[in-house]
Amino acid sequence: MPKACDVKRGHVVAINDQPYIVKNIEVRSPSARGAATLYKMRLNHAQTGQKLDETFTGDDMLKSVDFSRREVQYLYIDDNSYIFMDKEDYSQHGLDADTLEDQIPYLTDNLEGIQALFVEDRCVGIELPQSVNLEIVETAPNMKGASATGRTKPAKLTTGLEIQVPEYMEVGEVVRVNTQTGKFMSRA
Repeated sequence: MPKACDVKRGHVVAINDQPYIVKNIEVRSPSARGAATLYKMRLNHAQTGQKLDETFTGDDMLKSVDFSRREVQYLYIDDNSYIFMDKEDYSQHGLDADTLEDQIPYLTDNLEGIQALFVEDRCVGIELPQSVNLEIVETAPNMKGASATGRTKPAKLTTGLEIQVPEYMEVGEVVRVNTQTGKFMSRA
């Protein structure tokens, strides 16, 4: 049974004896002396996808749920379902857009390094790799001498994701993007 302060994004915990996936954690430190740090968590029900917001103190104990992780590969979109292939037994699993939410802009065909979460042999979510490589398809032209400054400009990537990139980047270049923060990391 982990404490609330030890729970990370992507963990599966039981709330009211139901499995929930931790989607987001916001840490708040109250200014009053002796006040406990609060952990506000956004959770999704593992089977239904229903959202739940809960707040815990760092010492609150959460009940963990048995789940497994398997490596999968993103294949394609079928209607509103994103299809992933299990790398062990080649079975295919579909997840809808509501389940994936903010992970969709990082999915490219045949993307590898994805971990699928399985609760009771049912795929309930994915964890993306730490970073993905995406190509710039639209941005302002390169500015001469821009490499000497730390300024940025907006760029649209192949998946439709818009991020800030250094001014010297051009259309057609491939960049590495952090999937947790959605920020430019480096050239790929």
